[in-house]
Amino acid sequence: MALPKMMQDVWDNHLDSLTPMMKMYLETKKQHDDCIIFYRLGDFYEMFFDDATTASKEMEITLTGKSCGLEERAPMCGVPYHAVDSYINRLVTKGYKVCIVEQTEDPAQAKGLVKREVVRIVTPGTNLNTAAMDEGKNNYIMSIAYIGGKFGISIADVTTGDYYVTEVTTERNVVDEINKFMPSEIICNHSFLMSGMDIDDLKDRLSISVFELEEWYFDEEICSDVLKEHFGMVDLAGLGISNMSLGIIASGSLLKYLYETQKNSLSHMTKLIPYSTSTFMILDTSTRRNLELCETLREKQKKGSLLWVLDKTKTAMGARTLRNYIEQPLISKEEIINRQKVIEELNKSMITRDELREYLAPIYDLERLLSKISYRSANPRDLIAFKTSLSMLPHIKNIIMDFKSPLFKDIYNRLDVLEDITTLISESIMDDPPINIKEGGIIRTGYNEEIDRLRNAKTEGKTWLAEMEASEKESTGIKNLKIKYNKVFGYYIEVSNSFKDQVPDYYVRKQTLTNAERYTTDKLKELEDVIMGAEDKLFSLEYNIFTAIRDEIFNQINRIQQTAKAVAQIDVFASLAFVADRNHYVKPKINEKGVIDIKDGRHPVVEKMMPDNTFIANNTFLDMNNNRLAIITGPNMAGKSTYMRQTALIVLMAQIGSFVPAKYANISICDKIFTRVGASDDLASGQSTFMVEMTEVANILRNATANSLLILDEIGRGTSTFDGLSIAWAVVEHICDKKLLGAKTLFATHYHELTELEGTLPGVNNYCISVKEQGDDIVFLRKIVAGGADKSYGIQVAKLAGVPESVLNRAKELVNELSNADITVKAKEIAANLQPGNNVLPTINDDLEAHQMTLFDTVREDDIIKELQEIDLGTMTPIDGLNYLYKLQNQLKNRWQ
Repeated sequence: MALPKMMQDVWDNHLDSLTPMMKMYLETKKQHDDCIIFYRLGDFYEMFFDDATTASKEMEITLTGKSCGLEERAPMCGVPYHAVDSYINRLVTKGYKVCIVEQTEDPAQAKGLVKREVVRIVTPGTNLNTAAMDEGKNNYIMSIAYIGGKFGISIADVTTGDYYVTEVTTERNVVDEINKFMPSEIICNHSFLMSGMDIDDLKDRLSISVFELEEWYFDEEICSDVLKEHFGMVDLAGLGISNMSLGIIASGSLLKYLYETQKNSLSHMTKLIPYSTSTFMILDTSTRRNLELCETLREKQKKGSLLWVLDKTKTAMGARTLRNYIEQPLISKEEIINRQKVIEELNKSMITRDELREYLAPIYDLERLLSKISYRSANPRDLIAFKTSLSMLPHIKNIIMDFKSPLFKDIYNRLDVLEDITTLISESIMDDPPINIKEGGIIRTGYNEEIDRLRNAKTEGKTWLAEMEASEKESTGIKNLKIKYNKVFGYYIEVSNSFKDQVPDYYVRKQTLTNAERYTTDKLKELEDVIMGAEDKLFSLEYNIFTAIRDEIFNQINRIQQTAKAVAQIDVFASLAFVADRNHYVKPKINEKGVIDIKDGRHPVVEKMMPDNTFIANNTFLDMNNNRLAIITGPNMAGKSTYMRQTALIVLMAQIGSFVPAKYANISICDKIFTRVGASDDLASGQSTFMVEMTEVANILRNATANSLLILDEIGRGTSTFDGLSIAWAVVEHICDKKLLGAKTLFATHYHELTELEGTLPGVNNYCISVKEQGDDIVFLRKIVAGGADKSYGIQVAKLAGVPESVLNRAKELVNELSNADITVKAKEIAANLQPGNNVLPTINDDLEAHQMTLFDTVREDDIIKELQEIDLGTMTPIDGLNYLYKLQNQLKNRWQ
């Protein structure tokens, strides 16, 4: 990269004419040409030339000029040093890098130019201004190395010390990881930019800053060496990444970049955690977006998302951990059940749970406070916040001591109450210290003898001054004589003009004012030296002791980080338990047999949005055999999409260990959830709605497995009726074929012709959203019942939407005419030809089994048979038995409608 145009011209043609200070500025800019330089001059950070014009526009501050040795003044703007964080934040959130250049020597003692050095480079992914961040969300920076057709990915959050690494093989995997972590900054090698990834989409739609680094950052030997040095290892086997060559490159390049921008040892980054994407449920970009896991689809807000419902955490650490749980559901049955047991224990003792949440509430963000301690930027009040947080730990540990679940025992063992650190801060730091660490008033009396002595000298000095003032008044007879102080003149005697004739000869004039004169004396100078010397020594000593205390705390970083993670987990489980109790969730059973059985399931978000508990619950049953694919028909707005999404969300919630919104749930572990919901286009890249739809369908069919859950809504609607129906039909056949896929699927469609596949394709069953007709109007009952809909109710829905009556009447005339060209008859003929044994379907060897796969072999009858097998009639009264029989009869009637 080169200097910006204006600076390059000055560098090439006018360098010798510049003032020494401006020459030093340009030399710094030359070394950091991709940054906006914040150059410290006194009480301001100044920017010049191109940086000034850019910064003044982006930060909306005045652009002025400065003499720099050239004929024309250099463009200049500046911001006060005490408000610099807010201005830096405005720039980095817009994707800029800011290079901070500080004065590194006292200007009063400098000979010639004051020495200045780059102390830190702030980038979107390394911004430490936590006040400007969402405390419940990590601020990640990601490094991507693309070499040999594969990708190494490393992610870090410098505000918490989190540091991860993985390897993936496809561009789609990369996009999925980007959408999982949503970094604010990506650094990469040149090959990644040439890999075919849509970099503009990352920048424009996702607002991610992407910076290409020089190739040497991605040298494997350099990357390996920087990792070994950072973690103090001879080889990388101890990190578990010795066989991850691309992971080593990605994580090493990231660490090297952080060293160079942070000018810090990064000693709070104590672990590099390798992970495999197969360790968790795989959720692609479309699924995360469609299920609105952490933000809504349109407004991009937390409210209305699954996270909004589940997040009742009390700490920022817990909020971030819960978000990570939702983004990465488990696929280990044992781990899921361990989480469930914690939630179950908490809800068996609700008083204890609520007491635990009260003790969690005062805890500050230990991870980010520790990061400030690592950066040596923590002030005395940060340490008081740290102490307040740590003082809660003994109470929390005492509360969870009696819990028996394995995960709770593990958390208990990892929770260090850190009493030594609490004691250290309590004994050393004032309860209400100042923010500034160089103006004293920090160290508690009794902690250090020398500080106590100097503090007493300072106090006694005030007494001496008061005594001297009284003595001078008496000896001179000047009644309004005052001894005062300011930073410019130090201590002085002030006498008003009306008494200046009484001033003694030994008074030495120091300053003349309009109404008074200021003097000093030899005795006053002696007192000043004693007082000022004690104060300077006191402030310096307090500063040194404070920094030593801060460093001593940081020496316990491993203990503190371990405790912070334990507190975060406790907070998450207490939140999930509270939500489960308040919202009447149940603990789902977990199986690995491919069965998803949900009774009276509810959408966790929609039910919270609806008043007075008016949400209509529905059942879902899917398995690997006769109930693999449910074709769902019914009018728009009736609730098909909500029903399908709620099934996916219930499965996902179960796999993060949460309880679920249902009366009963038995959930099979799914390796992946895929969704294809709604219509959207990507015109910027030349993709129509239908192209986007087909791209997503292709991804699902190529990457889903028999253990996946598929949510497909209106496949084929983006093209002509015949093309769309043909594609939807073929997709259903492909999914149902166990040799090709065989995944559990909810398939919503307006192509009623697909209902002909029930009883023909094995595993296909028809369901519809029930409606009630009232003349030309319809009422949505929101209930899923067995059977297919025979109408779309499109005209009725159009009426509800407010379409003019004249259009509705014409539509009725046309639909009657067009219905004569119904393609359903042809669909029936095609379905009739799909006999077991042909090449389209899996071979069914047993004729009897084929005969039993009739139109009426559905989940509803399976449910009824199962209920009859499990019911204990001996415990029922006669009236209960009649009511139960009546309920089963109604279920069968619904099936035959």
